[in-house]
Amino acid sequence: MSMASGRTYGISLLFFICSIGAIFLPALCIAEENTAVMTLSEGLKLATESSRLVKIASLDRDVSSADVRIAFSKYLPSVNGSVSQTFQARQAIAIFDSFSVPESDKSYLSYGFDARQILYDFGGRSSHYEAAAAALDNAALNIARVKNVIALDFVNAYFDVLEAEKMILVGEKEVERLASHLAMAQSLYKEGVITKNDVLQAGVRLSDAQQRLLTIENLRAVNASRLNNILSLPLKNPVRIKDLAAEPSCEDNLDRAWEVAQERRIELKIIELEMKIRELKKAEKRSEYFPSFFAEGGYNYTANRYFLHDDNWTLMLGLNINIFNGGSTSAEIVKIDHEKEQLLEQVKKLADDIKLDLEKSYLDMKNAAERINVTKDAIGQAEENLRINKVRYREGVGTATDVLDSITLLTTAETNYYRAEYEFRRAQGAFMFAIGLDLVSQYGGEG
Repeated sequence: MSMASGRTYGISLLFFICSIGAIFLPALCIAEENTAVMTLSEGLKLATESSRLVKIASLDRDVSSADVRIAFSKYLPSVNGSVSQTFQARQAIAIFDSFSVPESDKSYLSYGFDARQILYDFGGRSSHYEAAAAALDNAALNIARVKNVIALDFVNAYFDVLEAEKMILVGEKEVERLASHLAMAQSLYKEGVITKNDVLQAGVRLSDAQQRLLTIENLRAVNASRLNNILSLPLKNPVRIKDLAAEPSCEDNLDRAWEVAQERRIELKIIELEMKIRELKKAEKRSEYFPSFFAEGGYNYTANRYFLHDDNWTLMLGLNINIFNGGSTSAEIVKIDHEKEQLLEQVKKLADDIKLDLEKSYLDMKNAAERINVTKDAIGQAEENLRINKVRYREGVGTATDVLDSITLLTTAETNYYRAEYEFRRAQGAFMFAIGLDLVSQYGGEG
């Protein structure tokens, strides 16, 4: 290939690459710009609306709603209809002394309907209906409980992503500081001021910082996937989130918090309704010891020429009473009593767990708040320490170890500050959840 043709080929290739770049780069930039920044309140609403767990709980409510309709049907009469065609091998004939009289046709059609209505059953139907209605209320409470659990999970994942992003910034600053120190060490080594050992030491520290930065970036990707999973989005969906503009307020008195929790915790209300349901089921079972009064009426028609009247109306008043069923009713009542005792123990266990969660999250908040106050000043002190040691090293007074230790101290101070900040936010979310506050509404006003 000649030099001229080679030059022409190179220009054509360059033009092709630039054309491709002109096509795809703007699209990539637009895609990046179109990735919306999600706030915590927006994410909470999306998480609680699109979660599969909420959909499952909603279906439980639909099932309970159907149970209410089934229970209400017991108040209405049951109506049955029938149509039949009878075929007999021999015609029915009655004998009166020396006479034989046919009773019916050999084949005949009959049809009719009957209606049965329970008049009174000593509270069996009403107890069953009220228990179904209480179960429906419980299903609605369970939806709220599931939403708040999902909200807490989302809040923790959200702050995990924000913390990872801050750790990435800290890691990038550390890499930048170590790279600057390495460049200065290489410059001083060329001037013959320091030994090769300082350059090697700075290079090793830089490599270690870069590896830790990669680990933090991977952790951020994992936390972002977890956030997408809660939102029922593809795991690789780009995640851009916004930090809180202001902290939500919550009760800071532990004794008062427990009083609020007793009033607000949905789990306690659910168990309270379960106790009510057991009482109603017990009343329903007790009604089986008593008779049930009913009315039954119907109409029947038989196409039989031997009948004086082809059709007939009937009305019957009666009662049913269960004399003996093998002890099933009494066993059911005993079972319900045991279930009530079990629920009472669950209430006690739940109360202990709530108190423990309250105390833990409260102490975590206090601890994190104190660490924030301590580490806030430590960052400024570490920055000043690094500046002094860099000047001393540049002037040949200090050592490379002093500079590297100063960079490590500053990185540690920044890491401790951001970790304390987001540990405080996670503990605050856990504390509000333990009280029984609705996290979606609590974080709804953030910007």
